[in-house]
Amino acid sequence: MKGHFRLGMVYQHKDLLKPGDCCLGGGYYHFDYASNRIILDRSSYDYGKPRWHLLESLKVPSAYRGMRLVYYDDDGEAFDVSQELQIEYYD
Repeated sequence: MKGHFRLGMVYQHKDLLKPGDCCLGGGYYHFDYASNRIILDRSSYDYGKPRWHLLESLKVPSAYRGMRLVYYDDDGEAFDVSQELQIEYYD
């Protein structure tokens, strides 16, 4: 299964969805420019934490090419998205 990585400043995660989309979880993010990473954490109130195990690849906007994606769950356990999933970039 392929997923699209979307991030934005919205009130609810559903505001990032397009018609016909389903959401496999969400959370919050911040940029760590010193280590060239996008740090993902916590979970969406609406959709819960990301279900990475359902994905084989992740489509990421090309603006983030070269940045590592790392998700930290509520217990502080890290999931290195960039290492665990095939990353495909799109414009």
